[in-house]
Amino acid sequence: MLVEFRVKNFRSLRDEQVFSLVASKDKTLHDTHTQATGIRAAPTLVRSAVVYGANASGKSNLIKALQYMRGVVTESATAIHPSQTFAVQSFRLDIDCASQPSEFEVTFLLDGVRYQYGFAMTAQRIVSEHLLVYKAFKPQRWFTRRFDTESNKDVYDFGPGLKGPKNLWEGATRPNALFLSMAVQLNSEALRPVFDWFVNRLVIFNEQTQLSPQVSIQMLKQDDGRKEICNFLAAADISIADIDVETRKVPGQAVHFDLVAGKTEVRSEEMEEHKLRFHHVTERGKAVFELTDESNGTRNLLFLAGPVLDILRKGLTLVIDELDTSLHTLLVRELVRLFHRPRINTGAAQLIFTTHDTSLLDAPNLFRRDQVWFVEKDRDQASTLVSLSEFSPRKNEALERGYLMGRYGGVPLLSDTLGLKP
Repeated sequence: MLVEFRVKNFRSLRDEQVFSLVASKDKTLHDTHTQATGIRAAPTLVRSAVVYGANASGKSNLIKALQYMRGVVTESATAIHPSQTFAVQSFRLDIDCASQPSEFEVTFLLDGVRYQYGFAMTAQRIVSEHLLVYKAFKPQRWFTRRFDTESNKDVYDFGPGLKGPKNLWEGATRPNALFLSMAVQLNSEALRPVFDWFVNRLVIFNEQTQLSPQVSIQMLKQDDGRKEICNFLAAADISIADIDVETRKVPGQAVHFDLVAGKTEVRSEEMEEHKLRFHHVTERGKAVFELTDESNGTRNLLFLAGPVLDILRKGLTLVIDELDTSLHTLLVRELVRLFHRPRINTGAAQLIFTTHDTSLLDAPNLFRRDQVWFVEKDRDQASTLVSLSEFSPRKNEALERGYLMGRYGGVPLLSDTLGLKP
């Protein structure tokens, strides 16, 4: 489970921003909306969190920052060439920030162990990197790395908790690669859980990594998976009784986007083409429809169903930018509630998303105060992230009204005419 994410000097996030999933001491909806960890420093974590903000406020940049960190971890040792630079974007409206590194740090729980991993980087190189492991209350510092400007070399400090040929891993790590990533490429079993958390346990959907139908399609090819998805759609009041999948091989082109380097490559590949047929049944008749006959909302819900069911089953962390796109507000509420049902969310999965749907704020028992966050920009156009809990709202306060009135920030400042002449 994700415990905390910190970012500094990335796009509009100039100053360090802290996004925490640690639950407050409030006992409201404690049994459904929080997950016990057995760890004294963070005894409970929330199962979901929502981020609000005006257009261009920076809420999408928060997700992009986490996505960029994930990309550097997964690709710096393999996809980046020795002389290649990173496409990292610092805060551009402050001249001092251009010469400062961008900083990222995550804290997460995996198999009862708390990991705190982070790094700082410029476009040219990694300037620092660290990993703390909490197998007990006190942390074990497995390694630190910092760039020494005088010697023009990386200086490493290893703790006794990290086992393996550390000198070999150090020697193989390029200036523009992470030590974590390179060590895992060289078969470090001790560091692999950290690397694998980014690769396998953190799922992000946004404009750069859009929702793919492949997970849902693969589930539809199996009897149990097809039944799960059809039940999922039926619960959303969509009258689809069954879905057929016909698959064939066709020549095509695939677009590969290198998130870290900011490059796009088109490759010729043999691809699978899937044809879906939807069987609709009502009291007055039945019919078969193609995918193009279905609404955008139905298609989005179908393609989201597979990943959501898989994430709930495996206990992963799902991050989505603008979850409410093409989905009715009641469907969004039900998706959130899936993560709050312990009998369904047996693996302690988490959902983090941004939205403009203010009606969710007053939906009965949908969120605790510590699950709601707001992002807004200051006069310098730097984004600030703040939790609703910091405003100490009353238990029965009308949150939607308060938000739209600007009580918690994160709303656009509009003129009477939006700049239009009468």
